[in-house]
Amino acid sequence: MVDVTGGDAEDEESAAVLRTVGKVVKMYRERKKLTQAELGTAIGYSEEQVSSVERGRRAPKAQLLEAADQVLEAGGMIAGLTKDVEQARYPKKVRDLAKLEAEAVEICAYANSVVHGLLQTPEYAGALYSMRRPPFAEEEVERLVAARMARQKIFDQQPAPVFSFVQEEVTLRRPLGGRMVMRRQLERLLEVGQRRNVEIQVMPTHREDHAGLDGSLQLLRLRKGDTVAHNEVQLTSRLISHPQEIQVFEVRYGIIRAQALTPRESLAFIEKVLGETR
Repeated sequence: MVDVTGGDAEDEESAAVLRTVGKVVKMYRERKKLTQAELGTAIGYSEEQVSSVERGRRAPKAQLLEAADQVLEAGGMIAGLTKDVEQARYPKKVRDLAKLEAEAVEICAYANSVVHGLLQTPEYAGALYSMRRPPFAEEEVERLVAARMARQKIFDQQPAPVFSFVQEEVTLRRPLGGRMVMRRQLERLLEVGQRRNVEIQVMPTHREDHAGLDGSLQLLRLRKGDTVAHNEVQLTSRLISHPQEIQVFEVRYGIIRAQALTPRESLAFIEKVLGETR
């Protein structure tokens, strides 16, 4: 279970969900005339964990909710809250970005230091989060990886958005997590790159002219016609909607795509790098 009273304490939306879940668990427990300790014993959790869930201070995992639903004979009312809890476990900035991605008809992204989050494997994402300094707790790493993987469901959304990714060559060669992790990541890029609605391009290191030296960027063109940008660096994650700033990002991204290898050349390049990892 994840304590949500720390860095996300200001996230009232998440806190409200967990308080509601806690009230539902408490209501069914009291209806069965069980103490928190008795419920904990019946479902394999401690009294303190049950208490924290009922007070909305911890996000329970699906196993706890499913076990409580069976023991308390809630008829799916508790287990049915699993999806809401899972979303509440993710950081607010991740949920906000995921909502925008779900509304997008086109997503364009340039990544200069690591593989873009929508393209990452769980092992690669886990390696990235485990490298953070100061370090995350293991439970926090698991939570962040789960949130990143949940965003990738957008690839199966119908109608599916159009995706354009430009990856700096170094992101394909830096063996983050080790050789096998990087091999699987390169294989993942080749798999996703075969989709008809996805184009992956590589920006070669030897380019003498480069429009993306100011850093990574992401553009999301929404169904209603608006375009927003997302920019993340160090401790800052920023959504941008000002028309003049969006215009700058669009110009830069267009030039970056023109300077990069074509999608076909890029997949061949990724295959070449994959072969070098054997």
